[in-house]
Amino acid sequence: MGKIKEMPYEEKYAIMLDNVSDLFALLFVAEHLGEKAAGELETIWAEGIEPIPEHASSREKYEAAYANWIWIAKNNLKFIRDHLGEDGIELFKRAEVEALKRKSSGPALVMLDLIRVLSPGAAFNMVATKMAYQLQWITPFTISEISRSRAVFDIPGCKILDFPGTEAICRVGCQGAYPAWLAEQFKVNMAFKRQGKSCTCTVTPID
Repeated sequence: MGKIKEMPYEEKYAIMLDNVSDLFALLFVAEHLGEKAAGELETIWAEGIEPIPEHASSREKYEAAYANWIWIAKNNLKFIRDHLGEDGIELFKRAEVEALKRKSSGPALVMLDLIRVLSPGAAFNMVATKMAYQLQWITPFTISEISRSRAVFDIPGCKILDFPGTEAICRVGCQGAYPAWLAEQFKVNMAFKRQGKSCTCTVTPID
């Protein structure tokens, strides 16, 4: 990870548990399709979720939780697309952006805004460095550059795309909701250049 601290598997596992237990998609489906449809989606979740081995290592627990998260995420998008079409996917993506913004609001964001006024380059470097740490739970990557004006993340093989049926997670989440959230809340642009399962993500400040 170069100068970036490596996230321990205990923390990766904790983040995965938080994602797996998040009921955001069920609440969205209940709002737009009713409680019965939310129950149907919850049943689909249960069909593919595997128990986490109690005495496994943190890495093994993370991998098991990751597989559960993938199952939930890809079936959320399939269910919404099947019942609400592409308009429903756009609504869900917008709702996800707003949920991410709520999770990230607080005093730290106010302080970042103040730093941005005084030193935009320093503020961008802080955001990029935090991203480089926080995104480690999603997939392995290397960092070819982090400066006050650009950050480049090289993903040799996306962990998400190792699972079947995950193209929608890539398009709607990684290349859709996440860039919109970062642009609106942290004033940075996230651009992807994908080739197969590999990807280069370039992050730059928004003037």
